[in-house]
Amino acid sequence: MDKNIIIAIDGPSGVGKGTLAKSVADYFHLPYLDTGLLYRAVGRKMLDAGEKPDSKSVLAFAENLQEKDWLRNDLRIPEVDKAASQVAANPKIRAALLNVQRNFAMLRGGVMDGRDIGTVIFPSADFKFYLTASPRIRAERRWLQFANSLKAENKEQQINKIEMDLKTRDEMDSSREVAPLKPAEDAIVIDTDHLTALEVLEKVVNKVKRHNNC
Repeated sequence: MDKNIIIAIDGPSGVGKGTLAKSVADYFHLPYLDTGLLYRAVGRKMLDAGEKPDSKSVLAFAENLQEKDWLRNDLRIPEVDKAASQVAANPKIRAALLNVQRNFAMLRGGVMDGRDIGTVIFPSADFKFYLTASPRIRAERRWLQFANSLKAENKEQQINKIEMDLKTRDEMDSSREVAPLKPAEDAIVIDTDHLTALEVLEKVVNKVKRHNNC
């Protein structure tokens, strides 16, 4: 197994990129980076400071981002979701975070998940995967991830709200001028609607092993 391979895993919010990427990294003993956390961290700082996405302060947040900033435990909430999409639409912020992402995997290889890994960050990645799933399925999965009670009376209402938020995020990410959300031309697209996380992992692992003589 080539320890310097780079595996890109892209797709919309809530599709299971993180779960897959972490599992693939563990399987092949590669470093792992959730690049979405970088944008969430900048978005969190923007919200905390009461700034706008195009302000010089927010750009400075991106330029001086440290690992501790994207390892915070308050980044996976709806308002940060929206803020992350807003800052991600700013070309200067994307440029500021570009080297952080590239430098992560240049020396030792790695598994990276995000929205533009295979198209912008590492267009020459050894393997590119793009996950898809319907907004409804993604909303149900996200609800299960954070549900306090599986018998919550307002379960359907909560899922509907998550689904609407995901659709809004998809539209923002897909329509932005810089690095829009889309699969790379040579990406392997996997529809996860009717697949378990283990089944998706098996597909990816088998593909990498077949082409890497593992």
